Amino acid sequence: MGGHVYILASLRYGTLYTGVSSDLAQRIGQHRQGLIPGFTLQYGVKRLVFVESHDDIRDAIVREKRIKEWKRDWKIDLIERDNPLWDDLAVPMFGFEALPLRHPGERRDP
Repeated sequence: MGGHVYILASLRYGTLYTGVSSDLAQRIGQHRQGLIPGFTLQYGVKRLVFVESHDDIRDAIVREKRIKEWKRDWKIDLIERDNPLWDDLAVPMFGFEALPLRHPGERRDP
């Protein structure tokens, strides 16, 4: 069974969350509906900004654990390598409604 490593953001350069799932569409739907208690619900982290697919869920789990150990700047670089504008990937991938890109006046963390 395959799996996906994903990164969610609250907004552009906002709070980040790294996760793994064997059913990405369902998992993103759960995040968006606020059905998963904890960090993502508390901080409003719902915007899909990075996805990496793996043929084996075990490989995805290992990759997720490694990314979670990374510095924030490395995660931002990973996101911006394939998604420089922080587009909400759940819109084209799964047909979800787009979420706002950023709050007015919000700046990138130093």
